[in-house]
Amino acid sequence: MKYPISKVIQIIGEASLPGNSVSAVCRKYGITNGTFYRWKSKYGGLNTKEAKRLKVLEDENLRLKRLLAEKELEIQVLQDIVKKNI
Repeated sequence: MKYPISKVIQIIGEASLPGNSVSAVCRKYGITNGTFYRWKSKYGGLNTKEAKRLKVLEDENLRLKRLLAEKELEIQVLQDIVKKNI
């Protein structure tokens, strides 16, 4: 199940409340301990607004990397064509 960033922040906060354990919170939300700790390391010190901004930046970075890879592939194909014509 995919949770929105705001819910991830809530889950991290819930696990830190007195009387709650990480294992209990993970069971409640159907996530593994590994997922919880990965979220905590990534979003632990952020508020919801900061975490959403981070997600937007990560998505933009991924889009730009794909665009760059496509352009590099086009350049390689054109270079191969030029080499064959020489």
